[in-house]
Amino acid sequence: MTSDAGSVSRSHDTDPVARHGGTMQLRGPYYFAIVEDMRKRDYLGQLELMVLFAVMRVNVNAYGVPISEEISKQSGRDVSIASVYAALERLESKGLITSLRGEPTAERGGKARTYFKATTAGVKEAREAHATLMRLSRGLPGLEGMPA
Repeated sequence: MTSDAGSVSRSHDTDPVARHGGTMQLRGPYYFAIVEDMRKRDYLGQLELMVLFAVMRVNVNAYGVPISEEISKQSGRDVSIASVYAALERLESKGLITSLRGEPTAERGGKARTYFKATTAGVKEAREAHATLMRLSRGLPGLEGMPA
């Protein structure tokens, strides 16, 4: 160990933390292990959550355009159809929605629509996310009619 403020202080070579002055930094493989650990957490982003809620709300006729329209109607935000489809792909890869191809139609040039439905895991995730947001926002000034 050294006493210089700018030098690295190490208790031994296997210490995963390097201390530089008043800050600490992770060294070597430990940093990457933590990053990999964080990647395993599959928290939904705001758009994914809005898409999941919209799929559940639209229900039977849930394909890209009505999902996008529902998000716009309920949130006042316009979202691109491409971002909706990207979120739908992520939700499906996480097992939170399923997709089903409809029948080809002449109005779509013989192409079939893809319809989406929330899975049991998707409904559970939506409930948990909603409950978490409600708990986090409860009593916050500016959110319950109180001045900010």
